[in-house]
Amino acid sequence: MAIFQILQTEWAIRALSASAMVGMMCGMLGCFIVLRNMALIGDALSHAVLPGVVVAFMLVGFSTIGFFIGSVAAGLLSAAAMTWIQQHVQTKNDAAIGIVFTAMFSAGVMGISWISHQQGVHLDLKDFLFGNVLGVSNSDLYLTTFVSCFVLISIISFYKFLFISTFQPIVARTMGISVQGIHYFLMLLLSFSVVASLQTVGVILVVAMLITPASTALLLSNRLNKVLITAGILGFLAAIFGFVAAVVFETTPGPAMVMVSTLFYVIAMLFAPKKGLISRFYQKRHLEHKIRLEDTLKRAWRLQEKGHFSLDDLAAQVSFPAPDLKIILNQMMRNHLIINQKEVFQLTDTGLAAAARLVRAHRLWETYLARELGLTEEQIHEDAEKYEHLLSEELLDEVDAHLDFPDEDPHGSPIPKK
Repeated sequence: MAIFQILQTEWAIRALSASAMVGMMCGMLGCFIVLRNMALIGDALSHAVLPGVVVAFMLVGFSTIGFFIGSVAAGLLSAAAMTWIQQHVQTKNDAAIGIVFTAMFSAGVMGISWISHQQGVHLDLKDFLFGNVLGVSNSDLYLTTFVSCFVLISIISFYKFLFISTFQPIVARTMGISVQGIHYFLMLLLSFSVVASLQTVGVILVVAMLITPASTALLLSNRLNKVLITAGILGFLAAIFGFVAAVVFETTPGPAMVMVSTLFYVIAMLFAPKKGLISRFYQKRHLEHKIRLEDTLKRAWRLQEKGHFSLDDLAAQVSFPAPDLKIILNQMMRNHLIINQKEVFQLTDTGLAAAARLVRAHRLWETYLARELGLTEEQIHEDAEKYEHLLSEELLDEVDAHLDFPDEDPHGSPIPKK
């Protein structure tokens, strides 16, 4: 019950609101950062804003707006410096990023350390490094709200330009879209997001809020619009649950939010429907079983050309153990592909049709490789053995038509007709 009382306090509501907005904003913007391989640039900008904080404090004192303007200016200056070095100096791209952001970060740390030693000045470096979400003021909340709205509206308004410049930059240029302009605009949004996240997670952990929800969403979907929505929701939930966990376990909120976001990623990494490790394991097992079943079916077809066949006859033709063969035969009988009459097997009409389709795929692909690529008869068999299980019926029809409906493969064997 105490946790609900704490969450109803004014400081907790401010902190929770700011964290939720930062999580959603960073999650959505992070999708473009990850897809454009700009994760290191995001890390660089998050560290490079510190000199802007120092200069702003020296000019206008402790001011949220001053920190915002100074940090954004420092971020844009760093982005321009990185780009200039990459284009005009013989230095690797990632090295140029590392040089600029470490120099800027070091200058910021030295500046904050120097200022903190002045009498009557309290400017804590760790608040900028790791955030101080419990100290979110009304002005911080207003600034976070403004930046979040600006970033989200920009993503929605320029979605088409961001999409095409991310996936097809050459096509974007032919359409008259300034890819470099979009890049710098994205850097501006990134600078805004980093500055808005200073109070909640700090310059070190903001990179995790930009990258982890986006990477998690990319494991769950391949469509960008769904990825953006999913990343925003994941960032939002990571901020909420992380803050609550920090209150319950009496730990620092920023790292707790990052750990919750990482937990979401681990879950997706394991259980994502198509890309998760466990899902891929079962998909691989399913494919291996499918290949064994189809290989058994094809070899049964060849044996049946000579009459009935027994389990021993079939076992001599396949490359896997007899117990596995029995499992496959039981499945083939359940699927009405084969019948067993007193230990003598025979393919049904359905089984014959399925086997003929596999043989057709194998021999058509061998013919295609021999005619179009000029491979020898010894080279084509192994490749055809592999791809006969993967070729769709539509693709086989196209290959058949392209080859002008051949009757025989390169070995002189007849190709079954559809």
